[in-house]
Amino acid sequence: MIVKSLEHLNKISKKISQKLENGDCIFLIGEIGVGKTTLTRHLINNMQSQKGLKRTEVLSPTFNLLYEYEIEDLKIMHYDLYRIKKPKELIHLGIFSENEKTIKIVEWPDLIKTPLTNKLEIHLEYGKNDNERKMKIYGLGKWKDFENEI
Repeated sequence: MIVKSLEHLNKISKKISQKLENGDCIFLIGEIGVGKTTLTRHLINNMQSQKGLKRTEVLSPTFNLLYEYEIEDLKIMHYDLYRIKKPKELIHLGIFSENEKTIKIVEWPDLIKTPLTNKLEIHLEYGKNDNERKMKIYGLGKWKDFENEI
C-alpha cells in the first residue's frame, strides 16, 4: 500500500488504535526517518483522543530506549531498539515480562525472537515522492487479516 500523506498515515493509525488492547504488540520496521515514530505518535494521540484525554508529546525513545504512556486502563510501552546490538541486551529491558498487561510498540525489533500471539508488523519504506511511504502489514492472531481492514 502507498501512504500518500501524514493525514493518510493518521487515518491508518486510527484504524489500528481502535483495535489495540493490552497484550498486543506492534513491530515497526524501516530505515531511519521513514516514519516509525510518527506512526507511533499518531497511534498514541488517537488513543488519547478516543478516551477524551489531552494529547501528549510522543518522542522517539532512541536514547532512552523506552517511553511509557498510560491511557486509562491501557499502558503503552514504546521501545526503540536501534542501539541494541546483541540479543543478550534485550533481557535487561524486560520487554515481555508484563506480557498481558501492556501494549508494546517496538521500533527496530530485529533481535526479538519471542513468539507472540497478537502481533502486528508494519514495514515502512520511502516512496517515490518525499511525502509518500510504502507500507506492508503482516499480522498474527487477532491481527491476521488486518491488512484487509484498511
